[in-house]
Amino acid sequence: MIGRTALSRRGVLLAAATAPLAAGCTTPPPPPPPRDSLADLVEAARADAALATAVGATETAAARTQHADKLQAEVDRATPRVPGTSASPTPTPSTPPPTNPSREALVTALQTAQKQAGDLAATAPTHRAGLLASVSAGCASLLDALS
Repeated sequence: MIGRTALSRRGVLLAAATAPLAAGCTTPPPPPPPRDSLADLVEAARADAALATAVGATETAAARTQHADKLQAEVDRATPRVPGTSASPTPTPSTPPPTNPSREALVTALQTAQKQAGDLAATAPTHRAGLLASVSAGCASLLDALS
């Protein structure tokens, strides 16, 4: 057989087409979603609840825990799910007790939370603005109750 080589044209094309598969070529995983702007408010609300508990303001602690839960529910709703993962709810992290609990520290924390929520409400999409305004107003009410 003259003119016949060890590799046929079809064999060369097949080898070239399957080479990336044989080399284990995989696509990189997608980047994680950006951090939700409400995540900081969730953490602050949990820290405020721990501080309120430490100074004996149980009603304030309960209100800030409820703020954290509602904000976390919105973060979970807005966070895209990665296909193939379970849609289990985000666990509630425990916040360590503050090192120097005082009523003044609680007032300062509530003032900060009120301002942060109010500032975000002004620029947030309408479906979040109501939640943020409620949290801001709730912090104002808690401040009045502490006075």
